Amino acid sequence: MLKRLADQPEALLVDISAMIVQDPLALTVFPDVARQAARWPGISILLCAPAPATRRALEVAACRRLPVLPDLATARTQARTEHRTLPTISDDLLPVPGSVRQARTVVTDACHRWDLPALTGPATLIASEFVTNAVTHAATPMTLRLSLTRRYLHLSVRDGSPAAPAISRDVFPATTGGRGLLLVETMAHSWGWLPGNEGKVVWACLPRA
Repeated sequence: MLKRLADQPEALLVDISAMIVQDPLALTVFPDVARQAARWPGISILLCAPAPATRRALEVAACRRLPVLPDLATARTQARTEHRTLPTISDDLLPVPGSVRQARTVVTDACHRWDLPALTGPATLIASEFVTNAVTHAATPMTLRLSLTRRYLHLSVRDGSPAAPAISRDVFPATTGGRGLLLVETMAHSWGWLPGNEGKVVWACLPRA
């Protein structure tokens, strides 16, 4: 399921109509993934079409807050409705140094449009680092995406390289590079990366207040 998040879908629909629950503890995978999706990319995970016994098993404390829909059609309708109300901005960028400046402009405009002036500084720094890394290490076209949920501003950069971003913790005072992701780690509420079908997505989220 986590790999599907890298495709940044409108929502993640999980058809559990054929699922048989032998150990209720195994169901904790759903709230775990839901927490990941809430941090990034801010999409809903909808469980669909459970059998009566499965629905009863889902009513344990760990899964009680997860949306459970009676069928896939209802889930698709809800997913489209939620997606339409999620403010989102994206921009396709080339693997050239000028894309870093373009990313900062896009993020600044988004923070202005969404009335988030306090997040302009950290958000532009994070976007700059992600795009710089994609230009330097991935050398592929990329997509910068920002979305706004009730609690977070979400930022992500998707590129065509499967290589994991490397964070260096052995940075010496005279070193000119290697500090970028350390700054991201310090400024973001959370950040991470996910492999995709073609490349990866690096993401971060900042609390709105």
